[in-house]
Amino acid sequence: METEGQIQEFIVSQESTKQQDILSLHELMRSILPTGKLWMEDGKNEEGKVVSNPTIGYGQQSMLLAKGKSREMFQIGISANTRGISIYLIGIRNKLDLEKQFGSKLGKAKVSGYCIKFKQLADLDLSVLEEAIRLGIQLTKD
Repeated sequence: METEGQIQEFIVSQESTKQQDILSLHELMRSILPTGKLWMEDGKNEEGKVVSNPTIGYGQQSMLLAKGKSREMFQIGISANTRGISIYLIGIRNKLDLEKQFGSKLGKAKVSGYCIKFKQLADLDLSVLEEAIRLGIQLTKD
């Protein structure tokens, strides 16, 4: 199945409130990165063991790994979890910047490292969220 189909399948598998929030975020991300690469990570490692929640990814970057290796990765990720939704701004170098710059302005969210966690989209200031996402994209452009 193609990536967009996997993403739609993932979205409709969520309970109704979370489904609508993830769909709204997906639409926001497609408006910010209309030609950006789409990813759908199922959360399983090479052996098929679940190691994380499924994540929708947007954009593309080359991440430097240990020992000088690199790998292709998305810039922004959206994941559903038992308590709500997480948005990952992958690759932000200074993990304190996100909380300092956006933590108090976002609304009811926990901001740490490169992650914004919240229960529902209505709890957030969407203009501040979009600003944080755009910064995450800008900081991870190749």
